[in-house]
Amino acid sequence: MGDSFGDRPRGRTAAENAAAEEAVIRDRAAEEIAEEHGKLGLPAAISLIVGNIVGTGVFLLPASLAAYGTVSLLAMALVSVGAIALAVVFGRLGARLPAGGGPYAYAKDAFGEFSGFWNAWSFWLTAWIGNAAIAVVWVNYVNYFLRWESPAAQIALALVALWIPALINLSGVRNIGAFAVVTTVLKFIPLLFVAVVGLFFMRGANFGPFVATGGSWIAALSTAGALALFIYSGVESVTIVAERVRDPARNIGRASVYGVLICAAMYMLSTVAIFGTVPHEALANSTAPFADAINGMFGGSVGGGIMAACAIVSGIGAINGWTMLVAEMPMAAARDGLFPSVFAARSRRGVPWFGIVAGTALTSLVVFYNYLGSEGGFDRILLIATFTTVIPYFFSACAQLFWLVTGARRVEGVRLGRDLTVTAVAILFAFWMTYGAGTQAIFVGFLMLLVGIPVYIWTKAKRGEYGPADEVPGRSTMEEEK
Repeated sequence: MGDSFGDRPRGRTAAENAAAEEAVIRDRAAEEIAEEHGKLGLPAAISLIVGNIVGTGVFLLPASLAAYGTVSLLAMALVSVGAIALAVVFGRLGARLPAGGGPYAYAKDAFGEFSGFWNAWSFWLTAWIGNAAIAVVWVNYVNYFLRWESPAAQIALALVALWIPALINLSGVRNIGAFAVVTTVLKFIPLLFVAVVGLFFMRGANFGPFVATGGSWIAALSTAGALALFIYSGVESVTIVAERVRDPARNIGRASVYGVLICAAMYMLSTVAIFGTVPHEALANSTAPFADAINGMFGGSVGGGIMAACAIVSGIGAINGWTMLVAEMPMAAARDGLFPSVFAARSRRGVPWFGIVAGTALTSLVVFYNYLGSEGGFDRILLIATFTTVIPYFFSACAQLFWLVTGARRVEGVRLGRDLTVTAVAILFAFWMTYGAGTQAIFVGFLMLLVGIPVYIWTKAKRGEYGPADEVPGRSTMEEEK
């Protein structure tokens, strides 16, 4: 028998026994410290959310919104309110159920196994499809310096953007968190510079008309809002890796809200600053609005290189965070027997290696499709990923509503009214995101969701769950023979 508190070897003195017990305590403490150091603290958790939300789309967003006029600033404000409401909902759910998988765990807890599986499947699709969209935009910014125009060269660059973050993820959680913090800081320096300094260079004449489309302001508001909706994907990031967050019941909610507030402030300030520093006509036709803003403030052409470098850092940081999520979500479902068991396999460093490799391989195939397939592949990829993102958002908000209305621990008074209001805003936000994805993306995305049903049936069969014995012919007889 080894040394333990309850079974001390004979022949030892009291001093030796005390020393042995102290050694065991030190070993256990060291293990706990090592485990905690392998987890994400609050700064790393916030950086994960910010890094996943702020990808590469923000660098083109002001130009896209300018085409609809300054009404798009109102649209962005409304969308930001919806994203904050969703972050609050995720914070509440994460504090109540700090389990890995986030939206998967919430839907499973509220509505049962199949709903949980469908959320896991939908988010898994989102993660590896969406990473391809980020990689494609990343290649465009790299080519600001390299000018590699052939499809083969662009595919090679995209694969570099995908597999470097995959290797970082395979190296362990601590490296993932450190990389997220570094890339988040680097990407925010120039963005915040434009957002703050640009406010002092604004001119009222640059803002242009309230509605630039010639139609009704409500139609322009809705369309601009649909564009702005896409930039908040990733608000749920930290809930998916809840088991890798230090003190999850406390930090998930704080990281979710703080991360979205940081992004909302940066989005609003930078967009207003660019609207006010770049003339409306030039902005609506710009391919690099942040660079144009810097050049307009200080003259010259250095802004293009600075913002291209910033977008490169931002993109690789976003792919790093989404690569982590593409493995964490199916791992949580696999441990419950709702995904193939291989997704639960961990390396010596404690990371779900199969999910990382499989997800990156699938993303690589989507990249090949984008560069070798039909024209317009990028837009289709982006919109499909947007739709599959909405499913977990909607189910999570409904899970919070379900818990508020029927939960065992009732919430009463002012807090109940506040939580119901925030949850209702989050549900409407999810509906709006669905509308913004468009009918074609909804159709294709729904077909991809249906593909998951046979996978669910197969995993249930692997668990030996075929339904009630009296509904399966011959099963009772076979069990008796066994």
